[in-house]
Amino acid sequence: MGTALIRALLRGRKNLLVTNVAARVAALVSLSLATLLVARTNGPAGVGIYALIRVLPGLIGVVISAGLPGAVTYFLAGPERNNRRLPLTVVAMALVGGAAGTALWMAGAPLLAGHVFPRLSLGLVLLAGVTVLTQLVVATAKSCSQGTDDLPGANRVIVNEEFMFLPAYGALWFVGFHGYAASITGLLLADVATSVLAWNRLTRRGFFRHAAPPSTGLARRIAGYGLRAQVGGIVTLLNLRLDFILLSALAGPAVLGVYAIASKFAELLKIPALALTYVLYPKYAREDHATARRKARRLLPKAGLLTAGAIVPLWFAATYLIPALYGSDFRGAIVPAHIILFGLALEGVAAVITAFLYGIGRPGLNSWGMAAGLAVTVLLDLLLIPPFGASGAAVASAVAYATGTLALVCFFWWVAPNRAFVWRGRSFSEADA
Repeated sequence: MGTALIRALLRGRKNLLVTNVAARVAALVSLSLATLLVARTNGPAGVGIYALIRVLPGLIGVVISAGLPGAVTYFLAGPERNNRRLPLTVVAMALVGGAAGTALWMAGAPLLAGHVFPRLSLGLVLLAGVTVLTQLVVATAKSCSQGTDDLPGANRVIVNEEFMFLPAYGALWFVGFHGYAASITGLLLADVATSVLAWNRLTRRGFFRHAAPPSTGLARRIAGYGLRAQVGGIVTLLNLRLDFILLSALAGPAVLGVYAIASKFAELLKIPALALTYVLYPKYAREDHATARRKARRLLPKAGLLTAGAIVPLWFAATYLIPALYGSDFRGAIVPAHIILFGLALEGVAAVITAFLYGIGRPGLNSWGMAAGLAVTVLLDLLLIPPFGASGAAVASAVAYATGTLALVCFFWWVAPNRAFVWRGRSFSEADA
């Protein structure tokens, strides 16, 4: 039945699973090419700084905006979808949250320049702070596309937010910008281009038609939902990239650059799992709890075998492609990539359970599972990075991935039909508090 379900998804409306996987693959290819360009021009330290600026400003934007990107989709697709105050309220929240996050970054710029980005001038650190705003605007546009049932538009944003760096970086080099300045300015220009394209598409599709002034009450409801429902998303982002921050602080940007290559290569294994969650979640939400549980249980072994089997080709690809593509300076990324692959072996299982928990109205349990992985990440990073560098960070990530998946498995078997929670109106379960 699990195989039949996957085949059904592939035949589904506009092949949602296939198109989402394709968008994620295109984005990763673009990111890999961008990383290759930075590696060839700025070396491992340049890659480390590039990776950190792709992560840290976005994380600050999500936190300061009270999880706005994660909340937008629910409000646009749910009971507030006909509220014409919603479009401008969302835009206002994105601009205010982004501006506040940028101001916070700039206030802390001297500290960041001294400890997190020691190779950057204070001016470049300040410039990087503007991407707090631009990354939040991009993420909000992506969620608006998804919430208004424009999945092709959302997929375009997924691709463009990585691809647009390539022409921006190339143009900057052509006019004489080099080094770290080119990387940071290229990221900023890429965000602006992606935002313009995404918001222009939303406008053409009538997103702002008959829009009414923003509502503070609506903004409070969006923020309340975001703070609760996006805990898991923020924890997941921290779990994915907190090791970047700790590795940079404890071992330096050159080691981070090597680890970033290993991490990105191993995380190719996450692409089908992410798409599986994306498609299964609404399907499980339409089923009663018992039916959703039965379908998820039957799919779990096949989803686990799917990702576990994909380790073998990626293992050999990492061994030969990383030094071939990035040069001998990055040969040290091979072992960390192998280690992380082992930790992701059960990612297909985690994908199905995540979709199930969201589908039955228990996203809080998913957050607890991700929190277990985050706790392991912090503990093991602090213990293993100083003596083992990138390999220590890889072990921490692998154990964290496995811990999060095992926690989700426990929650899956623990949740009984009488514990299912169905979303009604604006109430939240204790698990989401």
